[in-house]
Amino acid sequence: MNSDGRISKSNSGGRRLPPLSSLRAFEAAARHLSFKRAADELNVTPAAVSQQIKTLESYCGRPLFRRMARALELTEAGRAALAPLSDAFDLMAEAVGLMAPEEDSGLLTVSVPPSFGAKWLLPRLDKFNVAYPDFDLRLDATDRLADFLADGVDVAVRYGRGDYPGLEARLMMDETTFPVCSPSLYDGAQPIRKPEDLLRHTLLHVEWQMLGETAPSWEMWLSAAGVTGANLARGPRFTAETMAVQAAIAGQGVALAEGAIVADDLAQGRLVRPFPPIERERSNFSYYIVYPPRNVRNPKVRAFIDWAMAEVAEM
Repeated sequence: MNSDGRISKSNSGGRRLPPLSSLRAFEAAARHLSFKRAADELNVTPAAVSQQIKTLESYCGRPLFRRMARALELTEAGRAALAPLSDAFDLMAEAVGLMAPEEDSGLLTVSVPPSFGAKWLLPRLDKFNVAYPDFDLRLDATDRLADFLADGVDVAVRYGRGDYPGLEARLMMDETTFPVCSPSLYDGAQPIRKPEDLLRHTLLHVEWQMLGETAPSWEMWLSAAGVTGANLARGPRFTAETMAVQAAIAGQGVALAEGAIVADDLAQGRLVRPFPPIERERSNFSYYIVYPPRNVRNPKVRAFIDWAMAEVAEM
């Protein structure tokens, strides 16, 4: 401190900053208004996020959050800091991108849910490669929200409600969930022609981990179809939708699947949709293309977005 009471400049060009890890924890928690979701994004524990924020609050000499029983609110100081801090991380990511080796300039990293990547994106990659031969795709298959800075992700596809604070979210496709089965099961010894016929068949259950109580389920679909008496405690359960779809293709039962995931299997005749659409098949969730606002300046990201939207339009 100088003799006149001012803080002297440090050796870092006069920038007096707290630890970067505490700033990242605050920025993520402030965007999500949740220590848990911030922890998931940063791949640490909620306790670690809480401790980093306490460190930052101690450094700043004031609280940045109001911690309530079931909610988290930003204080006035926290709200004021969020936007410029998010912009600062965006600028840092852009600067790091400028330092990337020249030979990696054609690499495009796309984060996708594993089932969507395997069943929708992979069958179409040849078309992308033909359209953009100078780009090399790197697919990061995960249900975890992408950390665009730490994971080096350029653009992501996510299944949700489109609420991604601090990010651009472009609606890619609305989603419906409906029963599918193999042609051999559809025309088998016990044909499937009306929803009540499902009572004589094995139901394949998908445990959508990311969607919680709002996830599609056989209970919801059968109720909407007016079918009662099903033993929903029976039948195989899968934590990956692609496994349930493969079991349905093999004739092992009837799966409740997302339209985007089974689109190619239906088109190729590996699966059939036994019933016309009913009410409530449309999901509360949709597929979105998600990216930091700065990334839209990247020609690789713009190319992927344009290509993906054109593919959806052809479906």
